[in-house]
Amino acid sequence: MITIYHNPRCSKSRACHNILADAGSDVTVINYKQTPFTIASLEALLKLLKMKPIELVRKNESIWKTEFADKKLSDKAIIKAMIAHPQLIERPIVVKGDNAIIARPPERVLDFI
Repeated sequence: MITIYHNPRCSKSRACHNILADAGSDVTVINYKQTPFTIASLEALLKLLKMKPIELVRKNESIWKTEFADKKLSDKAIIKAMIAHPQLIERPIVVKGDNAIIARPPERVLDFI
C-alpha cells in the first residue's frame, strides 16, 4: 500500500499523483490541508523520511520568511509551525511500508514504488 500526502494545488504534487495513478498503484491519497497532521503523525512521518523537521520546511514560503526564518526554533517548534501552516510542508510525500520520500522531482517516485 502506498500513501501520498498531497496538496492538489501544487503542480509537483499533482504530477506525482498522476504518475502513481498511471502506474496502477494502489494509493491512499491524503490531502494534508483537509486532514491536518498532528504532532505525533508528523513526528512519525519525519522518522520514516529520516529527516529533521527543518529539512521538511519550504523555506521560500512567505510565512516562513516573515514569522520563523530569523528565530532559533526547536524541532518541536518547527513541527508546530508546520502544523499551523501546512503550506510550509515540502510535498508531495509518498509512503510505502516503513519508508517515505519527498517526491521531488515527481518522477523520483518511480524508483520508490
